[in-house]
Amino acid sequence: MKRIYHKDLTLERWRRFSFCEQMANIGSEVFRAMSWRQKNREYSRMAFERALELLDLTLEAVTNSGSRLKELTRLRETLVDYFLFDNAYGSNNKSWETYFDAFNYAARNHAAKM
Repeated sequence: MKRIYHKDLTLERWRRFSFCEQMANIGSEVFRAMSWRQKNREYSRMAFERALELLDLTLEAVTNSGSRLKELTRLRETLVDYFLFDNAYGSNNKSWETYFDAFNYAARNHAAKM
């Protein structure tokens, strides 16, 4: 897969991160996209595209992990719906913060134990 934003990030390097660290990184881009949404649509779009790029890399990294694969594909679907379509799932900034905050917490705890 050709990357636009994370050109130097290889699949092997991305796999070195724990799943929670990967998700926390995706969440950081989602948070940026949300915070720029009303201020600068272009910055918001670019942050959203970076989030999708990392999410696609994560999908590539977990190819045969059934429950994670299902969660990640649903996550992608709902993010695209929220940022680009009619928000049929009823997502909001708070629900995304709650979802990704759990991964941020877990990633910080994982890093603290190392």
